[in-house]
Amino acid sequence: MSLENKINTPLLAFVIKELKEVFPPTVFFATGFNLIVYTTNLLLADYLLSFGSFLVATTAALVVGKAVLVANALPFLRRFDTAAMIHPVLFKTIVYWAVVFVVRFLEKLIEYFLAGGTFSGIPEYVTNHFSWHRFAAIQIWIFVLFFIYTCVAELNARLGEGELRRIFFARRSLETKVKPPSTDPD
Repeated sequence: MSLENKINTPLLAFVIKELKEVFPPTVFFATGFNLIVYTTNLLLADYLLSFGSFLVATTAALVVGKAVLVANALPFLRRFDTAAMIHPVLFKTIVYWAVVFVVRFLEKLIEYFLAGGTFSGIPEYVTNHFSWHRFAAIQIWIFVLFFIYTCVAELNARLGEGELRRIFFARRSLETKVKPPSTDPD
């Protein structure tokens, strides 16, 4: 095997592994974020307003998908992994949601500064010019999406990696039914 093949094989394996890990959350959040954009645009259509583009939502999903994988590598996020499933689900959902909240808020402040804003004008901007209703509505949907994603990810981890995919896409329903415990006294 040539030196080039030895270098490329581990690199290619790493890239394939990363793509396999980032694909599910990215597809999930791309679908969710685009549904948010689509439904918001439907609601605003009567007012001849448009909220955002699907390209922005999909790009945000790519960022969130990778951010979820990076966050999952942090040890403190595994704090409740041995507890009842609701504990890690809620903990991770709240952590993800809080990070997105802070990033979205900072993004708005950066836009404010790029438009010529000053530090002393932040309170006035946040109070009078910040669209809190829209911000809150999107944060609620982001919380719901993270909750659903975290539930499914935790369930998949508890069942065994890939088992949930097999249940949904590979097995027939009779093969996945749980048999009730026997009432036989033997």
